[in-house]
Amino acid sequence: MLENLHLGTFASENARRFGEKVAFYNRNEKGEWLPITWREANEQVERMAMSFLAYGLKPGDKVGIYSQNMVEIIVVDLALQSIRCVSVPMYATQSAEQVDYIVKDADIHIIFTGEQFQFDETAKVIANNDAIRTVVGIDPSIDFGGMEQAVRYSDFLKLGDGNAELKAELEERQKQLNYEDLSILIYTSGTTGEPKGVIITAGNAHHALVIHRDRMGHLLEKGGVSMSFLPLSHIFERGWCYVCMMSQIPIYVNRNPKEIAERLKEVRPSYMCAVPRFWEKVYSGVHEKLEAFPGFLRKFAFHAIEVGKEYNLGYKMVGKKPSAWLTFRYNFYNKTLFHALRKAVGIERGMMFPVAGAACSEKVNAFMHSVGVNFVVGYGLTETFATVCCYNVDNGGYMLTSAGELMDGYEAKIDPTNNEILLKSPTITPGYYNKPAATREAFTEDGFFRTGDAGRMVQGARSTELVIVERIKELFKTSNGKYIAPQQIEMLLEGDKYIDQSCVIADGRKYVTALLVPEYKQVENFAAENGIAYNSMEELLANAKVQELFTKHVADAVEKLAAYEKVKYFTLLAHPFSMDKGELTNTLKMKRKVINQHFAEQIESMYSH
Repeated sequence: MLENLHLGTFASENARRFGEKVAFYNRNEKGEWLPITWREANEQVERMAMSFLAYGLKPGDKVGIYSQNMVEIIVVDLALQSIRCVSVPMYATQSAEQVDYIVKDADIHIIFTGEQFQFDETAKVIANNDAIRTVVGIDPSIDFGGMEQAVRYSDFLKLGDGNAELKAELEERQKQLNYEDLSILIYTSGTTGEPKGVIITAGNAHHALVIHRDRMGHLLEKGGVSMSFLPLSHIFERGWCYVCMMSQIPIYVNRNPKEIAERLKEVRPSYMCAVPRFWEKVYSGVHEKLEAFPGFLRKFAFHAIEVGKEYNLGYKMVGKKPSAWLTFRYNFYNKTLFHALRKAVGIERGMMFPVAGAACSEKVNAFMHSVGVNFVVGYGLTETFATVCCYNVDNGGYMLTSAGELMDGYEAKIDPTNNEILLKSPTITPGYYNKPAATREAFTEDGFFRTGDAGRMVQGARSTELVIVERIKELFKTSNGKYIAPQQIEMLLEGDKYIDQSCVIADGRKYVTALLVPEYKQVENFAAENGIAYNSMEELLANAKVQELFTKHVADAVEKLAAYEKVKYFTLLAHPFSMDKGELTNTLKMKRKVINQHFAEQIESMYSH
């Protein structure tokens, strides 16, 4: 592993020590995954760094990266780090309005665009904002439409070629690298209010890498490959990719997240970080196939899963040694049925799958562990440079209901007034860019960061673990004075195979209701099996049999909740919540205020009974 954990030296250090080892895999138009060695990657990083110097970037200057995952944006990022400049990543799905806000707030003059969509949205920004002087198009097929500011990535890369003075300047910049430098500026998705630019210093990144090396280094040293699936503009994916680079784990860079099911079967990765929603889809798909097995095989499969649950959750997870007979049965199922299930998804070579970004269903969590998937749940924020805590796979003492053990160097306490989780660590941001008031509000007088999440500390089998309860701002209080945690209810609802998305309504209301986006394919299958004719999804969802089906499934999903937490009425929606309509953030979190506005009529009808 790297001795020098400064992002600005990643490429050069790895090239020096591991030159011909593969750093990344890039998929070409023929569907071939082509390797890029660290020597080749460093050559690209140095050329890009010298091009930035030729362009005139000074230390602290900011560069926008508005693209889906591509090897080129990793090159740009590492090049910026190497010359003490700042990487400002943006989601590939962001609108011109959102990009314009970031460009103005961060004072960006040059922006890299991945494909035609990002270029076209940037063109809209330029029409009303003359701050952007250069737009670099990465995909060679982008139609520039005569834009004067546009330049091809391949051409920009040549700006500093063969310039000895720039080479000397690059070497001088690298001597000046320090951990106080602003390194990355990541804008929050802004579920409430306007986005905030989270300042991440080189020191924040350094400490994050150190604690991940200490927690996971022995596992990562076993080798394997990682799949980059979540957007690199997301701190979770970005941080994980840095960990992989540090650990000499080659990264397959997946460009289109919609193609991940196919790419998993091509790559069969050892590691991949993902949000719980991805695994919920996997869980639903696997269960659907198991339910379709003939009677005997179905019983066999679910018996095997119970054995896996007893072995992994009843013994291994709590640090106990299983009996020889239980071990024999588990090993048999692990090499047969469980292996087949993992292979069908493309994860049979998996070593560890980090999961974070939202609450994880205990049902899905238990299932994954039962069938031998090393499912490592964690918790973190952009402001903490990702991981605050996660399952410690070494000590075998974590609880499925927790987010795991705190990473080294973290101090945590719970605010007694509202149960807010308060944190201290060298990984935590010094504040928000251009927002001194927001920065002051984010910290307590004694220097603890206010996470905005309610939680509690619990004693596990071998360590203290953190349990996340709810976003404090999203806690609802009914008109009867009862507090409702909507995310917990939504997680239970979305664990049902018929429910894709849900939005719980309860704040200031006399009871709980929900807007439900069904899994449309499952509802269509139900209609076919029950001879239900329909001309539209609206008509199908209004059918009495379908309403009865959902009434039962909603009741089953929330069965264990207190009476005041249970969903009394629901509305089925014929169209999903979307980013295009402003109902979801770029990280797919719900904007409740927008949803409440868009579906005000449906919501009121549920309270007219």
